[in-house]
Amino acid sequence: MWKSVIRTGDGESLRKARAIAPILEAGAEEGAALRTLPEKTVKAMRESGLLSLGLPRELNGEEADFATLLEVSEELSRADGSAGWNSIANGPSVAFAGAFLGDDAVGKIFANGTDVCCGGQFAPNGRAQPVDAGYRISGKWNFGSGTAYAEWVMGGFMILENGAPRMLDDGLPDLRVAAMPRESITFTDGWHVMGLQATGSYDYECQDVFVPESYTYPLFSREPKRGGAIFRLGLMATTANGHAAWALGVARRALDEIKKLGVGHTRMGAPSTIALKPTFQREYIRAEARLHAARVLVIDVFAGVLEAARTGEPVGIEDRAAMRASATYATEAARDAVDFAHDAAGTTSIRNGHALQRCFRDMHTGTQHAFINEETYLQSSEVFLGLRDSSPML
Repeated sequence: MWKSVIRTGDGESLRKARAIAPILEAGAEEGAALRTLPEKTVKAMRESGLLSLGLPRELNGEEADFATLLEVSEELSRADGSAGWNSIANGPSVAFAGAFLGDDAVGKIFANGTDVCCGGQFAPNGRAQPVDAGYRISGKWNFGSGTAYAEWVMGGFMILENGAPRMLDDGLPDLRVAAMPRESITFTDGWHVMGLQATGSYDYECQDVFVPESYTYPLFSREPKRGGAIFRLGLMATTANGHAAWALGVARRALDEIKKLGVGHTRMGAPSTIALKPTFQREYIRAEARLHAARVLVIDVFAGVLEAARTGEPVGIEDRAAMRASATYATEAARDAVDFAHDAAGTTSIRNGHALQRCFRDMHTGTQHAFINEETYLQSSEVFLGLRDSSPML
């Protein structure tokens, strides 16, 4: 519907995403019942190579740019919100492991090629004692998306010395991410939720697990050992792009569904189909326009910052704030589009098995994530108003 001169992804990756989309869609309800993605869905995503799309070129990855990553996860999310969500969890986990872990870890993890799956949570809920050549880590993490089938489980942690956090020169605690083999992790499940039911976002824990230094990296690092400019922007940028992609894809599916429904469906007591109602027409095109505008905003802002990083221009906190704010705005526009479709569909959207019900449940689960909330707007606004000149969260 909308034509744009804004450059999008590489085409081939999007073609792969579209090729496996029917498999993801067919497994959506089965996944909800299993509370994790079905085996066929995981197989399709892994064999397509899309979960390792962001891996550095030194490790035979594509090192895809933001626009490509967005288009792929958007398409996967359009097919099934849970599969799309796991693509923005597993994919960056793999990419950042390849970019930031030490040589020994990378040699082990990627010994058999790029078909590797990592998952977990980066929030520093673990605690570690420094020991010779590494750390002894204990911790409990919630919402480890994609961990049901991941060989390597990531866990953020804080380093303690003499019972207190070890501090860095910038005044922040020393926070790191560990890559731990699946067998060292105990899964406690806990994933009984309204939406995104098939993500297998299990709670998990470990107790006094030795992790070599090579298998860890600083949480907010912008100094990759492998890979180019996209990794010098840090984890937050890729995560924000992924959240926007997921929301845009779920909303795209909701608007496509209400468009089909509107042409042939009549609400009880109405004299005509939904699509002939002026109020529907106004809200429908408004939702379409807002979603397109939000999508263009994300692609433009992220591409601009990445190009600046590639050419050696300084990337400042205003650039980071713009990325975070645009991703949050896209999520809001997507949520509003889904709400419109849900309301317009009437009782159709509450029936089990209908895509609109799934879109509604998924959207109102995904938007509860701490990464996309009011704090993003507040911090970004403070940056643009000159009230804040630093934040590790931007």
